[in-house]
Amino acid sequence: MKVLLLKDPKDKDSGPDPYTEELGSYNLEATLIPVLSFEFTSLDSLFEKLSHPECYGGLVFTSPRALEAIKICLKEKSKKEVEEIGLVPQGEMAGNAEKLAEYICSREKPNSSALLFPCGALKREVLPTVLREKGIPLESLTVYQTAQHPDLQESLSSYFSQQGIPASIVFFSPSGVKFCLQHIQKLSGDLINQVKFAAIGPSTAKALRDAGVAVSCTAGSPTAQDLAAAIHTALQPPNCSL
Repeated sequence: MKVLLLKDPKDKDSGPDPYTEELGSYNLEATLIPVLSFEFTSLDSLFEKLSHPECYGGLVFTSPRALEAIKICLKEKSKKEVEEIGLVPQGEMAGNAEKLAEYICSREKPNSSALLFPCGALKREVLPTVLREKGIPLESLTVYQTAQHPDLQESLSSYFSQQGIPASIVFFSPSGVKFCLQHIQKLSGDLINQVKFAAIGPSTAKALRDAGVAVSCTAGSPTAQDLAAAIHTALQPPNCSL
């Protein structure tokens, strides 16, 4: 069975994509289609803040693009190229903003040094709101803008014309729902009800439901293993009772 993953492929230099590999272990044929494009902004401001680490109690990341913005910033501003910035992550298994906020609140004291939050223009307000209510200072800085990938419509049309209707379609962000769903509904036509829609996390699942789509499964945590297991279960035929 075929599975359409609405996400960028992993960098080829870092090995095979874990999602296609994990789905392959269930004999599911996965195809990746890039959905989003990103424009990085405010790198001068970001570098200025990074130049004064004594002003902050830590960094908060909720997307790979924010970390990429820091890497780009350091490479542009430093004399030597920075391959890895050597950060030690904590709370990486939180899975969503609500759980991450809970984790931060359990470790940070009110009125301590501010946490620096490089983020996208479309960030949700859950994390800043919860931390503000708990008195934990958070300084947000928009470091990237999100837009539809320029080849998205062509890529989707090509996939559906060549591969047909997939057994499952996986969304990885609310932005992906915004940019893809109408195209997919049009390309699927009357066969749309045959598709099992999957989400990488609760925020994406909510975006799908808000758009009137039934979500067949949501990954227990945002990992390739949990997503593949959830899709495998969702694609199993219902038990027949005599």
